[in-house]
Amino acid sequence: MNFVFISPEFPKNFFNFCKELKNRGVNVLGVGSNFYDNLPDELKDSLTDYYRVNNMEWYDDVYRAVAYFASKYGKIDYIESNNEYWLELDAHLRTDFNVNTGKKDDEINFFKSKEAMKICYKKAKVQTARYHIPSTLEKGIEFIKKVGFPVIVKPDNGVGAYHTYKINNMEELERFYNHDFPSIKYIMEEYIDGDLISFDGIVNKNNEPIFFSNEVFPTPIMEVVNRVSDVFYYCNNTCPKDLENVGRRVLKAFDAKDRYFHLEFFRLKNDKAGLGKKGDIIGLEVNMRSPGGYTPDMINYAHSVSTYRIWADAIVYNNTDENQSLPQYYCGYYGRRPQNNYLHSAEDIYRRFGDKIVNHDYNADIIAGAMGKEFFFIRTDSYDELMAFNVFCSQ
Repeated sequence: MNFVFISPEFPKNFFNFCKELKNRGVNVLGVGSNFYDNLPDELKDSLTDYYRVNNMEWYDDVYRAVAYFASKYGKIDYIESNNEYWLELDAHLRTDFNVNTGKKDDEINFFKSKEAMKICYKKAKVQTARYHIPSTLEKGIEFIKKVGFPVIVKPDNGVGAYHTYKINNMEELERFYNHDFPSIKYIMEEYIDGDLISFDGIVNKNNEPIFFSNEVFPTPIMEVVNRVSDVFYYCNNTCPKDLENVGRRVLKAFDAKDRYFHLEFFRLKNDKAGLGKKGDIIGLEVNMRSPGGYTPDMINYAHSVSTYRIWADAIVYNNTDENQSLPQYYCGYYGRRPQNNYLHSAEDIYRRFGDKIVNHDYNADIIAGAMGKEFFFIRTDSYDELMAFNVFCSQ
């Protein structure tokens, strides 16, 4: 099997995907813009071959890289990045090289466009926020009359929570249309007062999740980015049954196969007319790739598994024999900002929580805006200790 992995050097933990594929006899063929000598040794050891391009944004260069691999190794079986930013590039390459193990150009829009996602959510019988595609102030006001303030505006095809913000009143609405109106397609949605949760896992070729998990985000990443605040979220030790049921329906509606997935939802805090009752699950957006940054490692710690192995098993064997009955934990993430003065140092955090701190590192600048710079993981079987960790790190 020939697997082209797009940009395998970022984020740095992604070498594990390549490693587990190679452990299963797959030719792992990397395409990236970094010089080979600058790649981490773990990644070098996980690649069968590597082709450097000057700029990953130049499609012709990436195309030539894949063509070179096809001429040297034969038919390409998979082209993947597991990265939201490159999903359209992946699809375009699959189309040009007739690779049928993933979405092509005519299908990828449902994985990228927030407006198109709502079609599949409806198919899955999952309620979503009412929306409007901004065009004129007058039409924006008509929408506000239906749903009220505040509303959320964000790029229809965007990555993460960047350029996403809340409009709270008429003054801000007028400023958006008259001064800040974007040059790209945006979507405006009614504000949902809910807890942000996710359904994460790996789905096989038959559209069946062979592993799944749940994350909880007490403060949505949109607010973290806009306020430049610290980041805390956690991987749950169990997945609520109603979330599992909704997640399975969404995966079928989107026809997701052979993928790590990260599906985001809101759980309503209160009844809302036209939307749902308190506790109902509302679709936010799908991310048909692994959750961002080091979150796969958090999931591994929480569930005593390797989702890198499970993902590679899905690709190669369409199933996994990974033991999923081992002890289950909470795994919490806390990301700090270098500009903040903290009462408790990293050493204090280690002294307070001991060997329950299972990771301590620094994010690359490109993701530090969303995830903080210095970060810590805690693994614990106590929810109270998880919350104590959050408070202690914030001080």
